[in-house]
Amino acid sequence: MPGTEVDGLLRTLAPQVLGAVVRRFGHFDTAEDAVQEALLAAATQWPEGGVPDNPRGWLITVASRRLTDLLRSEYARRRREDTVARQVLPEEWLAPAADRAAKPADDTLVLLFLCCHPSLSPASQIALTLRAVGGLTTAEIARAFLVPEATMTRRISRAKQRIKDSGVPFGLPADPARLAAVLHVLYLIFNEGYASTAGPDLQRTELTAEAIRLTRMVRELLPEDSEVAGLLALMLLTDARRAARTGPDGALVPMSEQDRSRWDQRAITEGVELITAALPRGPVGEYQLQAAIAAVHDEAPSAEETDWPQIVALYEALMRLSDNPVVALNHCVAVAMARGPRAGLELLTEVDGRLPGDHRVPAVRAHLLELAGDRAGARESYAAAAARATSLPQQRYLHGRAARLVDG
Repeated sequence: MPGTEVDGLLRTLAPQVLGAVVRRFGHFDTAEDAVQEALLAAATQWPEGGVPDNPRGWLITVASRRLTDLLRSEYARRRREDTVARQVLPEEWLAPAADRAAKPADDTLVLLFLCCHPSLSPASQIALTLRAVGGLTTAEIARAFLVPEATMTRRISRAKQRIKDSGVPFGLPADPARLAAVLHVLYLIFNEGYASTAGPDLQRTELTAEAIRLTRMVRELLPEDSEVAGLLALMLLTDARRAARTGPDGALVPMSEQDRSRWDQRAITEGVELITAALPRGPVGEYQLQAAIAAVHDEAPSAEETDWPQIVALYEALMRLSDNPVVALNHCVAVAMARGPRAGLELLTEVDGRLPGDHRVPAVRAHLLELAGDRAGARESYAAAAARATSLPQQRYLHGRAARLVDG
């Protein structure tokens, strides 16, 4: 198997393997080290020697052996080796292999809740889950939180240490308050996959697919929760446009210019059914409102026929629930489309400064100035947005928009 395919397989298996090892051994921080060594061994051996018949089992075995060595070394000066095996390792690991095999094959969901441990701050819960379950790099997580990478490195390290010190067993929690952090994590993983913050590709489909898969798992666990259904609907309705978001050369295509025949109608149908069923159950939350906005976009036959007044009303309802500057920015666009670009530009002055350094503010300003006929101002703002963007496709798109406005 080529190296790129091996890398993709390992990315998919990594959270499953970590979840299985943590469930069997505990010791989250040490287990992560052992899993990383197993992944490194696989990345070295599999491209030439071939992928084993049971790659997940292979990784769990290698990681378990390495973790056993680490635990034995840690306790060697205080206990004899046979005592370590019984006092450090759970009874289920000492049980016969047939009994262990009866455990669920995928521990990713349990790992997700473990990372959202109550001893952690919400920011640390999200950061650790993005690292352990989503597979994002520390740099990517730092950009999502708009903090320096060194700050995020320390935050993740402290989070792992807190989980180690807590001694809470690996298992699904009974506390429903943990769900809000879990949903936020899944939302961020999906967003990073749908619009990558850096790198050569606009989208990372492995992340969007994993976020949708995990959200489906949470919904199976909590089928009556309206916000879980709303989040899944939002993901499906947004991901439905994926094929039309890039041209043959990988360039970004804005929604107003997309070929809507390429949108995934099955995903749209499922998403609309989910949000239609969820909204009446209440209470209405942020994910449900975002899904409702996405549904209005997806059900419009064309960009010109989009029901912008309804979208404005939904954004205003969303702003009453959340003081989120990105929501306010999107509201500016919706107002501009419903009432004219000048109305949107007036609102944009209130948002400016709430997203310092973010490319989206000058990008929206450029778009609205272009609609208003101010070519020079739009060109300047597109260039400013391109200078701030960290994603190469976004940079190329913004530079392209600026180039189209050059006089003469």
